[in-house]
Amino acid sequence: MKYLYSILLASFIIVGSSFATPMAGGETLVNTKITKAYPNPATSYIVFEFDRTVDRSYSLQIFAFYGKKMTELHINESKLNINLDDNYMRGLYIYQLVDLSGKIIESGKFQVNK
Repeated sequence: MKYLYSILLASFIIVGSSFATPMAGGETLVNTKITKAYPNPATSYIVFEFDRTVDRSYSLQIFAFYGKKMTELHINESKLNINLDDNYMRGLYIYQLVDLSGKIIESGKFQVNK
């Protein structure tokens, strides 16, 4: 059993490390456009901060966990503050950064506690 656990752990480490691009000096580079989403869990608002290289034609979409689109905003500055009105109930929400063709550039999740 110990041997099986060691093999599984090693395979997770190998697979998990393949998602980051290694750089010189042992550092890793992760290509992210959304640098911060806070506070998480959110109560009345959530702030998204974007990398300065983010394309201004992108839009940020927020979906309820069951699939309903809650918000879609075009990126016009490096920080978006979204007020969570009464339509945002307690639960898990998914955000997606999408380009003009609808391709998902980045996605993540946040929680609302009201």
